[in-house]
Amino acid sequence: MTLIKRAALAALVAAGLFAATAHAQEAAIRKSLGERLPQMGKIDEVTKTPMSGLFEVRVGNDLFYTDADGNFLIQGNLIDTKLQRNLTEERMEKLLAIDFSALPVKDAFTIVRGNGKRKVAVFEDPNCGYCKRFERDLQKVDNVTVYMFLYPILGPDSTDKARNIWCSKDKGKAWLDQMVRDQASPPASCDTSALARNLEFGKKYKITGTPTLVFADGSRVPGAIGAPQVEKMLADAKQ
Repeated sequence: MTLIKRAALAALVAAGLFAATAHAQEAAIRKSLGERLPQMGKIDEVTKTPMSGLFEVRVGNDLFYTDADGNFLIQGNLIDTKLQRNLTEERMEKLLAIDFSALPVKDAFTIVRGNGKRKVAVFEDPNCGYCKRFERDLQKVDNVTVYMFLYPILGPDSTDKARNIWCSKDKGKAWLDQMVRDQASPPASCDTSALARNLEFGKKYKITGTPTLVFADGSRVPGAIGAPQVEKMLADAKQ
């Protein structure tokens, strides 16, 4: 056997041993946590982190950290102090990224300004003060299509207002009347299953506050931002 073949064989053996060790560690972690903490639910993924001896445990969109034996469990942020990076935050951004083309737009209504070529989706509660401020500022942004997802999370009154807007003949006008002109929509009734689906979608992607914006490139912004920032995000998404 030549030296090159021996080196290749040694590399294959080493890779096999590494894979076997990694598999054994993952199995040990799953077994230990599954037996000791069944309330955690199904563990979807176990991966090694850049920190020696520390493993990431993913349950749905929740992240935990543990040792190789599953004896300890940590919930919090893992920060790379050398590179000044929040590794947990970066991982969550990837997990919670929303594919704009996959948004359930049938459960939203649209407001089009100008040529409507640029696109943004917004999740908002009709009782949200920050949303009202955002909507007033958004009036300055032209040539955009806004996909408005009613997201009533602030209480029963939010649900009532969202229903009245959704059941209006002109949803866009009713929404702007409520948010920009402080004119509430009259009581109305219709199929509001779309609102329930919006809440489920938000729960899945951890949309915990309003407004939350999603741009065409999948970038996500929680909170009210001004028109100049919206313009910049729209331009960046287009590029």
